[in-house]
Amino acid sequence: MQLPPLVNPAEELNNTEISRYSRHLLIPEVGLIGQQRLKSSKVLVIGAGGLGSPALLYLAAAGVGTLGIVDFDTVDQSNLQRQIIHGHADVGRPKSESARDSIKALNPYVRVQLHNERLEATNAEAIISEYDLIVDGTDNFATRYLVNDACVLTGKPYVWGSIFRFEGQASVFWENAPGNVGLNYRDLYPEPPPPEMAPSCAEGGVFGVLCAAIGAIMATEAIKLITGLGETLLGRLVVYDALDMTYRFIPIRRAPVRTPIKTLIDYREFCGLKQTKADHEESIPVISALELKKLRENGTKMQLIDVRGIEEWNFVHIEGAQHIPKDDIISDEVLSQLDKDDFIVLHCKTGVRSRNVLIEMQELGFTNVKSLDGGILAWIRDVDQTLPSY
Repeated sequence: MQLPPLVNPAEELNNTEISRYSRHLLIPEVGLIGQQRLKSSKVLVIGAGGLGSPALLYLAAAGVGTLGIVDFDTVDQSNLQRQIIHGHADVGRPKSESARDSIKALNPYVRVQLHNERLEATNAEAIISEYDLIVDGTDNFATRYLVNDACVLTGKPYVWGSIFRFEGQASVFWENAPGNVGLNYRDLYPEPPPPEMAPSCAEGGVFGVLCAAIGAIMATEAIKLITGLGETLLGRLVVYDALDMTYRFIPIRRAPVRTPIKTLIDYREFCGLKQTKADHEESIPVISALELKKLRENGTKMQLIDVRGIEEWNFVHIEGAQHIPKDDIISDEVLSQLDKDDFIVLHCKTGVRSRNVLIEMQELGFTNVKSLDGGILAWIRDVDQTLPSY
């Protein structure tokens, strides 16, 4: 639906800015007033990764006056396939600082405010309240619910997007939108999915250029909200399939049963990601990479089983391991071939999937199974640095 402009055209443009933004100024629907609204606006982008990269660059190029960046991570080699705001020389640098430098090189008239920290329930409202509009490019459900609830409590609109493999989604949420038509993220996802049903891009992969398509949609929606242009995605979900080159638009309606958002909560616990140390030690036996290395060197008899997908296995695996994907290992056909008393060590990328498989195997009577703590990434870090990381 079309909404009134979010920002007043308070700031004037100098002659250099008029030249820089001339192609915007020539569009009647944007014009001088629209560009002044952009210059006066303050937009917070949460995550300088796959979605944040194109969104930040296009918002900076468009002339958004102040861009805030929330990101506590550092640039990794594996980011460069899609996170175009960073370069090879930035590997190891904080993403927020790398993104700032790229923005300043693109448009020196943009003010950049860094929040080089993890967004938490303790700081979210204070950070978000400083801005007119939020762009959520995060990659996990816990942070998305946190952003949603903080935006509801502070009355801020936000643009959301997500990507996985070849598919992307985007929408606009604004609980306090004019006309009493407000929606928030909980209308789309009233409850978080089980953790094992929500693999990250690090586990499932992502088609790099998909980030550009969804990130551009997010930047477009942000500019439309700031200037009052066109019909926004408020009340609609756009789903883009890069393989079929199709766009679908799905209406979003207010959830029939809504719990009012009155305060921020523990979102990791809400999303089923929290587990007490006691639970971890008692019900999920783990083994460290160094302990596993020592047992292998001593000739301890064991079955080392990799439960990742075939693509991950083909990319990198531990020598001597057996590959049985997570969905296959818990089948009757496979389990019948395993001895319930044999020493079995399961591993995946980080230890989450192998932990889940271990729990199911315990319930079926397997008594001597352990999960590699930290997964193959821990093995690469602590034992065999010659293997490629991902």
